[in-house]
Amino acid sequence: MRIVFIGPAAMLPSAMKTYLTYGLAIALAGTVLNLALFFLGYHSDVAKFTTGQVIGGVGGIAIAVICIYLGTRARGAEVPASEPFGYGRALGAGAMIALFAALFSVVTTYLYFHVINPGINDVMMQAQIAKWEAAGLSSDRIEAAEAFMRKMMHPGVQAAFGFIAATITGTVIALITSIFCRREATEAQPPTLA
Repeated sequence: MRIVFIGPAAMLPSAMKTYLTYGLAIALAGTVLNLALFFLGYHSDVAKFTTGQVIGGVGGIAIAVICIYLGTRARGAEVPASEPFGYGRALGAGAMIALFAALFSVVTTYLYFHVINPGINDVMMQAQIAKWEAAGLSSDRIEAAEAFMRKMMHPGVQAAFGFIAATITGTVIALITSIFCRREATEAQPPTLA
């Protein structure tokens, strides 16, 4: 007699496991990138912050493209070869990966901004004020913009905007990567008589 323990992950369909796995990979890789930028001083020094934003943005897009592409390919491999894995199915897989990545990113972003690096909001604000001053905005307009920006830095607002931005960006990436992940059904070859 054999006893088999079934955990929550074993009860999920294989498609859902693929979406969860690659969505989590995007969120964790993004967190590692943010931690690297933090430890290298790009998220604590106002002078380096803009460069850190560029590195984080380009790195985040690269992570998403790679993971959505690989996840969509993995989902296509799960579909029997006799069934087509067309553009629509590939796009659906990529969009689901993006959705789970956005959900996981809400948690990892919250932890980063409010537990690991709570001072990042002040660095962001100082960097933005420096940009406004360089653009020649008056002190009255800078004060009004600063008050509005501080309201937008509330954890709930950041989480909502982050979720929406990650979902939209991931879906756009899936629109493109799905072109390369689709495949036609292959016909089963009849057995040959020797």
